[in-house]
Amino acid sequence: MKRIVFTGGGTAGHVTPNIALFPRLKEKGYDIHYIGSYDGIEKRLIEDFRIPYYGISTGKLRRYFDVKNFSDPFRVIKGFMEAKKILKTLKPDIVFSKGGFVSVPVVRAAASRKIPCIIHESDMTPGLANNLCIPVATKVCCNFPETLQNLPSDKAILTGSPIREELLHGSQERGLEKCKFNTGKPIIMVIGGSLGASGVNQLVREALPQLLEDFQIVHICGKEKIDNMLLTKKGYMQFEYVKEDLKDLFAMADIVISRAGANAICELLALRKPSLLIPLPASASRGDQILNAKSFESQGFAMVADEDYLTAATLVEKVQELFFTRQSYIEAMQNSNQRNSIDTIVNLIENTIKK
Repeated sequence: MKRIVFTGGGTAGHVTPNIALFPRLKEKGYDIHYIGSYDGIEKRLIEDFRIPYYGISTGKLRRYFDVKNFSDPFRVIKGFMEAKKILKTLKPDIVFSKGGFVSVPVVRAAASRKIPCIIHESDMTPGLANNLCIPVATKVCCNFPETLQNLPSDKAILTGSPIREELLHGSQERGLEKCKFNTGKPIIMVIGGSLGASGVNQLVREALPQLLEDFQIVHICGKEKIDNMLLTKKGYMQFEYVKEDLKDLFAMADIVISRAGANAICELLALRKPSLLIPLPASASRGDQILNAKSFESQGFAMVADEDYLTAATLVEKVQELFFTRQSYIEAMQNSNQRNSIDTIVNLIENTIKK
């Protein structure tokens, strides 16, 4: 039996692509294990799959001053030693990393034990954690054609991001029933990532009076971000987080308003959902979502809006434009060659083990 160790965590975006690979690898007889942080979101997400989970110490590596910069390197070193011990016991054939700071000690430990490691970079430009892993990785998967120029040519492979197979099998009828919607008006889905998006939430709620004239809206707004004043608003349904029913909400949505996290937009691509992307502003990030969104815009997959210059009125205008031109975006996504990620990555894993 072939054995594979997965790692990645910190946010759901560093875990869900790993999860998407589990069913196919199980079909092929792989023994799957997972290394994450002691109590990060990855631990909660992996518990549902009955996969052996191992927690290690981890620290965040920052480019800016923080008092924790003095203590976190010691946590990373401790995590490296813990990961090395776990890998010595498991003796996996390969390690697959989706990134996040927990992945650094795992990938480095794998390299020290001569275990081949494939890593996946979701964003246009590699983050700090993956930059520390790329030198010792066997192969580096990526989502965007533009990313290839930022990676070693002998390691880089354009794969797209694996998405959960279940998302492709949603039911419009179940989605309508869950939200108490009807087929009389088109439906907008608003989603801001696993932690929600306060800026997007505020804009959408300010625009509700105009938007609800023509649309019904399902809003996944993030933990503790539900607006109690709008709980009884007809045609508007809020959820903090959706898990099992997400596929059904996607199935009923005509268009989507979303942040531009790499995994989120790759799901929109796979599902062929026309979207208005509102990337996290550069003032609140390293600018990766802005680059992600621009790539999708240039490929004709999505419309993009700058949150810093967006108002409720201009949001309504862009949503209406997106809805009436949605077919052109659907056709562009249908012609994309970045939609068979699971097959591409599983074949890469198999070939790496053979070598």
